[in-house]
Amino acid sequence: MAPKYLELAMTKAVHRAQSQYYGRAVNIAGAPGRDPLTHDEAEFIAARDSFYLGSISETGWPYIQHRGGPQGFLRVVNETTLAFADYKGNRQLLTTGNVSVNDRVALFLMDYQNRARLKVLGHARVEDARAHSELVAQLADPKSLPAVERLVFIDVVSFDWNCPKYITPRYSIEEVEELAGSLRTRIAQLEAELRAARGGSNTPSAQ
Repeated sequence: MAPKYLELAMTKAVHRAQSQYYGRAVNIAGAPGRDPLTHDEAEFIAARDSFYLGSISETGWPYIQHRGGPQGFLRVVNETTLAFADYKGNRQLLTTGNVSVNDRVALFLMDYQNRARLKVLGHARVEDARAHSELVAQLADPKSLPAVERLVFIDVVSFDWNCPKYITPRYSIEEVEELAGSLRTRIAQLEAELRAARGGSNTPSAQ
């Protein structure tokens, strides 16, 4: 974990649990005010086509929302800012309502194929797309501009890369097609060679 992430995550209650089960607690001192995203995090985020967004309601209940779109729809604006366009949906607006009273959010990004996951902590704000047409044009998929209702900006505080040990590799249809494409080509070549060989063996030799 990055230092600031550890400092935020290791609360007194977590320390008590660590002491109970392991005999000692992890104490963090001197963490920076935030951990800016590096090239590795920016590259990983830009390659994702979905992520999970966690927020907290005014009654204290957590809510997790899945967001998906074209690869890179979650934009890395700079080393401390993420943004994405939010489209018309089921009109519940749970995340939008939650961050209006508690702006703390957590993002969970998965790469199942390469067994990697990134968690991000930050503060979110939601802007009405009708008041920011120039930003909508920058952040939204051009094909979906009319459907954009909000823009979500996340001020990144810190991040954490998780251990890949228990991540089961999974592949999208596009990834399977890409992997299978070369196999299909090779199979077609071998079948053509086999047909040619069989045809040649049945041709009588010239006298």
